[in-house]
Amino acid sequence: MHWTTDRTAPSVGHVVLTKTRSPIRSNVGLKAVMAVTGIILVLFLILHMLGNLKIFTGETSFDHYAHWLREIGTPLLPSTWYLWIQRTVLVVAVLAHITSATVLAMRARAARPVPYAHRKKIHVNYAARTMRWGGVIILLFVIYHILDLTTGHLNPQGDPANPYGNVVADFAPERWYVTLFYVLAVVTIGFHLRHGAFSAFRSLGQQTPQGERRARTAALVFAVVLTAGYLVVPFAVLTGLVA
Repeated sequence: MHWTTDRTAPSVGHVVLTKTRSPIRSNVGLKAVMAVTGIILVLFLILHMLGNLKIFTGETSFDHYAHWLREIGTPLLPSTWYLWIQRTVLVVAVLAHITSATVLAMRARAARPVPYAHRKKIHVNYAARTMRWGGVIILLFVIYHILDLTTGHLNPQGDPANPYGNVVADFAPERWYVTLFYVLAVVTIGFHLRHGAFSAFRSLGQQTPQGERRARTAALVFAVVLTAGYLVVPFAVLTGLVA
């Protein structure tokens, strides 16, 4: 927030100062932040899912892939620096995404003097609750995931030399509560993606009834595929397919 001079004011011999909002804090700026951070997070989710699925190629292949990730950027960067830069960017992106969405929702509520009709209100409140609580669950999951399968502090094995074994130990049947939390977080991400993808498709011009149906279908398919791609790994460990 900064001050600007309003020279159009009717006062004579006085300069009137008015408050103007920083571009990035405007509604347009916050929506741009949401769009950019959303793209970053979606691209990461797709690439991370593809990497997770390499566990079905065997222990040697998966461990080789995990070790390769730690060496990205070397010798320009020290080992694992790229991963920590990536993690920092992701946490900042999640925080910026949640903050922008929260501020926009609060402004929209404050600017709406007349309540929506009953059906519209139910739909809007459901979407708002899903996105709001979904963002919190996702943030907690990201933090837990880093401490679990990245740093190994919360992993029962925590062996950086054996990423495959860490995944198997993490989703072992006796640790069903970890799998349950993982499923909850991933399903929440799926709902979040469906809503976000639908909004993005609508913004790209799918405004007609037929276009809206296409947007809903595309968003649902995308969310289901990504959710299934993540859930197949813990269930494969749980059922003994990966051991």
